Amino acid sequence: MLNGLSIRMGQDKDADVLAAFNVALARETEGKDLSLSVVRQGVQKLLENPQHGFYVVAETADAVIGSAMITFEWSDWRCGLFWWFQSVYVKRQFRRQGVFRKLFEFVKDRASRQGIVCGLRVYVEQSNRAAQGVYAALGMERTCYNRIYEQLLPGYRD
Repeated sequence: MLNGLSIRMGQDKDADVLAAFNVALARETEGKDLSLSVVRQGVQKLLENPQHGFYVVAETADAVIGSAMITFEWSDWRCGLFWWFQSVYVKRQFRRQGVFRKLFEFVKDRASRQGIVCGLRVYVEQSNRAAQGVYAALGMERTCYNRIYEQLLPGYRD
């Protein structure tokens, strides 16, 4: 575990680093080169519209070293919200040091206090065995939903 690691809510001042993390994540996990300016706009929109979600960041010595975006999904089956972990990123040199665990614990604690959050979810690539092991170690269970389909609407691109 890193000394001096703290977790906090993402703020406007984090928008540039969050966008850079998202671009790096897309390149690393999917081989996609995203437009930094478009991603920066997307990050800023979420920061300005908390009804859609929020960011949490991990920092040490005043440098952000990891982050996660949380978005919301209403479940009529459970009459509650699922909080989805998305855009999870930890700088390479800080991986396997408990950074994501601290982000997860921060979000789980916050969710537990809301009174309407029924669970936490995360997308994980089938080939990413390391991430699957981390999520399982945190008490998350694999669901039967293992394929995601999408169709981007006109005007949107990767």
